[in-house]
Amino acid sequence: MGRSTVYNHIVSKEKLDMVNPENIELGEDWLEYLQSIDRSPQSIVAYRNDLKIFWVWNLEFNKNKFFTDLTKREIAKFQNHALNTWGWSPNRIRRVKSCLSSLSNYIENVLDDEEEFQNFKPIIRKIENPVKNVVREKTVLSDEQVENLLDTLVERKEYERAAGVAIVAFSGMRKAELLQMKVEYFNEDHFVYDAMWKTDKIRTKGFGRLGHQMEKFVLYGAKPYIDLWLQYRKENGIESEWMFLTKTRQEDGSYIYHARKDVSAWTEEFTDILGEDFYFHCLRHYTCTRLHRLNLPSHVIQEFFGWASSEMLQIYNDVTAEDEFEKYFDKNGVKEVQQGTLSEL
Repeated sequence: MGRSTVYNHIVSKEKLDMVNPENIELGEDWLEYLQSIDRSPQSIVAYRNDLKIFWVWNLEFNKNKFFTDLTKREIAKFQNHALNTWGWSPNRIRRVKSCLSSLSNYIENVLDDEEEFQNFKPIIRKIENPVKNVVREKTVLSDEQVENLLDTLVERKEYERAAGVAIVAFSGMRKAELLQMKVEYFNEDHFVYDAMWKTDKIRTKGFGRLGHQMEKFVLYGAKPYIDLWLQYRKENGIESEWMFLTKTRQEDGSYIYHARKDVSAWTEEFTDILGEDFYFHCLRHYTCTRLHRLNLPSHVIQEFFGWASSEMLQIYNDVTAEDEFEKYFDKNGVKEVQQGTLSEL
């Protein structure tokens, strides 16, 4: 069963126009505060969307009460409505409650010198969350499936998409990191250890507009697909510093190329090719699992991904210890296993 998300048409302009203006103002004040402390734009967009949903519920089912007047019973009612009427997952409910809790902390810690808020006490975290569960089945890809996907894209002459899949499969980078790739990152000056490319520092997941700045590694196995895309660009006069592109047609028939902002549209095609649900993050698991199967030391895999903690290895490695018994044991006891290298991937 593929990954699924319950989406509800909860918010509309007409409903938002009827929301308590004090709630709208309070929410916007908080979001401006987050901007002032350099919280990432993506986080602010997510918070704004979550607030809109809560404001509309409060309008329709809770007499449009001002946020600071809400009771614990009413927060529990919202949680019940989200879970049993809208069909939200426990994980999504936790996310929206985390947003409301952060707003509460802002009121308590920043607005406490204003008479209106002096006696405010946060209550969101006092309502127990529904049990967290996994509602999306994880896609675990084999080497053969990834090779089939790449071969099919090449056969269709979809070289940009093939290059994108290859770079993620041979680096484990996130989708947002892929979109920051530049052509120059794949030249000889960036080729290191005779095995991989090392990019300049790019924005990775983290707080603030700049996130966590980190260099990324892309193994040499991606080269055939990168070369096909760069050759296609050369033959068709496509010039841009960015690896992945969208274009705008000018009045004279020429094109202006821009950095691609999203690759979500690709995933439906990839799902059709594979015959099971595809999402880019599954390739992050795929890369970590392959490195583990090569018997690379944990600290090498950790450094390759730039993880601060070795605990991440357990999250992204899809191989269980029992899966590998045959590698380490035979009828004579424990086998001697040779350690692999990054150049083998």
